[in-house]
Amino acid sequence: MLYIFSGLPGTGKSTLSSALAREFQATYLRVDIVEQAMRVAGTWADGPAGYIVCYAIASQNLRLGLDVIADTVNPIEITRQDWRNVAESLGTPFVEIEVICSDDREHRHRIETRVADIPGFALPTWEQVRNRQYDIWDREHIVIDTAHQTVAESLKTLRERLDRERKKFS
Repeated sequence: MLYIFSGLPGTGKSTLSSALAREFQATYLRVDIVEQAMRVAGTWADGPAGYIVCYAIASQNLRLGLDVIADTVNPIEITRQDWRNVAESLGTPFVEIEVICSDDREHRHRIETRVADIPGFALPTWEQVRNRQYDIWDREHIVIDTAHQTVAESLKTLRERLDRERKKFS
């Protein structure tokens, strides 16, 4: 299965997706890591390259029969469709998960107090997060609101929703 995570920085997306990857022992693809490695290598230019690399790695791991968890902002319809195309081209089930933080004060606090967990990675400012293009979803998907919840509570909610989704594929 391909688990496609989406959401603005600071919503808890990487925390939840990496916890799920550990739990499922799934391949974990985080576009921030790919893009930062490309910066270090001197091959980065703004654009879709990091996503394209992640699509290819996801495809290969799905062919091997491994679950893949994709951790990306996935802000626009094109990237969302490209992730779906990866799964559909292989006949692999997928689930789309949007992580949000509905409390702007809490979200801003997270953005302004977090520390980068990727060496050399420049975290976005609150202004950059607020001004980022993020298309409205036009299809059904799982939404996890992490505002006023612990990581454990959000992960429990996510597991419950995923259990319901996986039953559709059984």
